[in-house]
Amino acid sequence: MSAVDYFVIAAYLVAITAFGSWFARFQKTTRDYFLADRSSPWWAICFTIVATETSTLSFIGVPAQAYAGSMVFLQLALGYIIGRIIVSVIFIPAYFRGELVTSYELLQRRFGAPVKTAASGIFLITRSLADGIRLFATALVIAVVTGVPVSWVVVILGAAMIVYTVRGGASAVIWTDVVQMFVYVAGALVVFVALLHRIPGGWAEILSVGSAAGKFTVLSTSTDPKTLYTIWAGLVGGIALTLATHGTDQFLVQRLLSARSAREASLGLVLSGFIVFAQFALFLVIGIALFTYYQHVPAPALGRADEILPSFVVHTLSGGIAGFIVAAIVAAALSPSLNSMAAVTVSDFYLKFVRPDASEARQMRLARQSTVAWGVVQIAVALAAQWMDRSVLDAGLAVLSLASGPVLGAFLVGVFTTRVTARSMLIGMVAGTAVLVAVWWTGAVAWTWYAFIGAAVTSLTALAAEEGQRLKVKG
Repeated sequence: MSAVDYFVIAAYLVAITAFGSWFARFQKTTRDYFLADRSSPWWAICFTIVATETSTLSFIGVPAQAYAGSMVFLQLALGYIIGRIIVSVIFIPAYFRGELVTSYELLQRRFGAPVKTAASGIFLITRSLADGIRLFATALVIAVVTGVPVSWVVVILGAAMIVYTVRGGASAVIWTDVVQMFVYVAGALVVFVALLHRIPGGWAEILSVGSAAGKFTVLSTSTDPKTLYTIWAGLVGGIALTLATHGTDQFLVQRLLSARSAREASLGLVLSGFIVFAQFALFLVIGIALFTYYQHVPAPALGRADEILPSFVVHTLSGGIAGFIVAAIVAAALSPSLNSMAAVTVSDFYLKFVRPDASEARQMRLARQSTVAWGVVQIAVALAAQWMDRSVLDAGLAVLSLASGPVLGAFLVGVFTTRVTARSMLIGMVAGTAVLVAVWWTGAVAWTWYAFIGAAVTSLTALAAEEGQRLKVKG
C-alpha cells in the first residue's frame, strides 16, 4: 500500500471519530444518551439497522461464502425479510406502549425482575463475544492489507469506537451508521467495478465461469440439519434469528426505540430487510467475481477463505483505492453495541439492584463508565479471537444464535399468553439453554437452527412446567 492509502485510512478514522464525538453537545440526559431523545426519522432507523447488520463479518465473510461455495447464503436473508415483518406486527407496538429504555423491561412487566435479569445477562455476555469477533474480523482485514499486527489494529479500532460512543451516545451511533453505510456500499461497488475491468470478458465471463462451477446456486432443498444454508434453515432459522436479534436484542431494539413513533420504527425496519437482501446479493456476486478472476491469475495462498477480498485489495488496487476499500471495511465494523450494553447495565442492573434513586448526573456518569468498560471487554475478546479456526461470519452468527433462542422464547410466551409465571419461564429458559449447549457440543445441527430450537424448547418447556404446576395444585 502507498502513503496515500495509509493517509485515507487514518483520515477516515479521525473524521468518523470526530463526527461521532460532535454529538456530545446533545447528551444532557440518559434519554438523550440511550435513545437519541426519540427523534430519529424512519430513514435513519432504516440505514442504522442496515449498517448494524451488515458488518465486516458480511463485507469479508459473505464474498468468501460465494468464493468457496455458492449463493445459498441468500436463503437466510429471505428469512430475515419475513422476520422483520413479524417483528413490526408483534413486538414494536408493545415497545411503544411505555417509556422503555431497554427491550428487557417488557419482560419485567410480564414476568418480573428474575426473567428480565436473566435475559439482560445473556445479552451482555453474547454481545461481548459476538462483537469482539466482529472487531477481530475488521482488524484481520486491515492487518492483511497493511502488514500491521492484528493486536495493534484491534486496540486502535477499539479505542476509536469507545471514544465516539462514550461521547456521542446513541445519536453518534445512529448518525455515524448512516454515513458509514454509504461508505461501505461505495467500497463494495468499487471492488466490483475493479473486478469487472480486470476479468477478460467482464460480466459475461463471470456468468460463464460462475454458472459452470455452480456458484449462482441459491436454492438448496437438503434436509440434512447439519447443512448450514438450506431453504428450510433459511426460512425457519432466518425468521427465528431475526425475531431474536431485531425483536428482542437490545442492540437493535434500541435503534427502534429511538424512532419518532412505532409506525416510523416499523417502516425503517421492514425496508432495511430488502436493502440487506440486496447488499448480500452484491457481496455474493463479488465473491463469484473473485473466483472468476483467480481462474485467470494465480490465486493467493490463504489461511482462511475470509482473506480473499482483502488479499485482492492489497495486491491489485492502488492509488488510494486500497485505502478507501479498507476505510469502507472499517465503516462496516464501527457500529458498536457499547451504548446498548451501557443502557442495559444502568437500567436493568444498577437502577434495579444498586441505586434505584440514582440522580440523572450519576446515571450519566455510570453510562459513560460502562461504555468504556464494555469496550475494553470487546477488545479483549477480539484479541483472543485470533486463535479461531473457523469462518468469522459463521462464528459471529453462531454466538448470537446460540443464546438468542431462550430469550426469544421468553418474549413469545410473554406476548402470546398470560398463563405462564416467572418460575415456569425461568425453567423454560434453563431448558432451552441446556438443549442448545448440547446441540452445539455434539454438532447435531447447523447454527442456523439454533435460534428456532432454543425458542421452541424454551416456550414448550415453560408451558409444560406451568401446566404441571397447575395439575399439582389441583391434585
